[in-house]
Amino acid sequence: MQIIEVNTTATRKAFLDLPRRLYKNDPNWICPLNSDIEAVFDPRKNSFHHNGKCIRWILKDNGGKVIGRIAAFINNSKAYLTGIPTGGCGFFECTDNQDAADLLFDTAKIWLGANGMKAMDGPINFGENDMWWGLLVEGFAAPYYGMNYHLPYYKRLFERYGFTPLYEQISNSIDILKPFPERFTKIAEWVIKKPGYHFEHLNKKEFERFAKDFKEIYNDAWKDFENFIPISDTSIRETFEKMKLIMDERLIWFAYVNGEPASMIVIVPDVNELIRNMNCCPGILGKLKFMFNKWVRKNKRMRAVIMGTKTKFQRHGLESAMIIKLKEYVLPLQQYKELELSWVGDFNTKMIALHEATGATFSKKHITYRYIF
Repeated sequence: MQIIEVNTTATRKAFLDLPRRLYKNDPNWICPLNSDIEAVFDPRKNSFHHNGKCIRWILKDNGGKVIGRIAAFINNSKAYLTGIPTGGCGFFECTDNQDAADLLFDTAKIWLGANGMKAMDGPINFGENDMWWGLLVEGFAAPYYGMNYHLPYYKRLFERYGFTPLYEQISNSIDILKPFPERFTKIAEWVIKKPGYHFEHLNKKEFERFAKDFKEIYNDAWKDFENFIPISDTSIRETFEKMKLIMDERLIWFAYVNGEPASMIVIVPDVNELIRNMNCCPGILGKLKFMFNKWVRKNKRMRAVIMGTKTKFQRHGLESAMIIKLKEYVLPLQQYKELELSWVGDFNTKMIALHEATGATFSKKHITYRYIF
C-alpha cells in the first residue's frame, strides 16, 4: 500500500472522488459539495490556517486503486489547553480493511507527533465543531448538511486501532407539525410576555449588530466548557457567509433582556435536500437543479446549527420562547416538517434537558474519539 500526500490536482480529485465510490450503493448518503470540502483546506477561505496547519493524504493499494483518505490538523489555539498536546484527524474514508485504516491513522499520528502532538481527536474538522464533526454510530439516515455520515464498520476501524470515546454527540428531531408538550408551551408563552424580554429575528441589513450580539452571547454561553476558545469575528463572518445562499432571516432568533443580548438560536434550511442529486460538483446543470429545488420543491427540513444562552440567563426559558417564535413563523408556510437539533454533547446536561422538554425524539449519535500516542 502507498500513502500519497494530497498536493496536486490529481490527488485532490482522488481525495474527493473516493466517497462517491464507497457510498455508491448507500441510498442515505448525500455527497457534500466538493467546493465545501476544498474550502477547509484553503487558507484563503478558512481562517483556522492563520493559527494552525493541516495536511491530507490518499492511500492506494498495490494495484494503484485509491482505498482510503485522511487529513490531520493542528489548531494551536486548542492544542495545548489540556495536559496533552492534541491535534486532530478527519475526513477519514476507507474500505473495510483494518490494515489500510491503521496505515492512515499511523500516517496522521506520525505527522502530528513530528509537530509536537501527543494525542489526536477524530474524526473532527479543521474549523468550528458545527461542521464535519464526530463519527456516526447510530441513526444511519439521510444526513443534514454539515453532519458526518459514515459506514457502520468505521466504528470498528477506529476502536480496533485504539481510539476511545471522548464524548458522544446526540442529535434529536422535532416534528414541526406536532404540538409541543403543554408544559413547554406554557413556560415559553409566559417568558414571551415577561416585562423587559423581547425577541428579534436576524435582519441582514443590520448584520454588524447581530454579529456583535452573537459573539457576546456565544462567548459567554460556552466559556465554562472544557477547551473553550472564544469565537472570532472572522469565524462568525465565515459561518454566515456559508449560510448566505440558503439563509432565512426568520429562522435565526435572538432574545434580549432589558436590551442586553441574552440568547440566540441559529437554524438553517437543510442544504442536503437541495444538493442530493448534484453528485458533489454543481456545474451549470447542478446549479440549475439547486435553484429549482430551492424555489419549487423547497426545503422540508431545518437544522439548528448553534444555540446558546448567557450563563446568567440560563434556566430563564429563553430558548423555549425562541422555539415558539420560530414555530409561529414556520407553521403558516406549510413547508417545513422537521427540525433537527444537532448536536449536543453528552456533557451538556442543560441542553439535553431542553431537547427533552420540546418532546424531541432521538435522531443520530456521533462520537468524538481520542487516541493518546
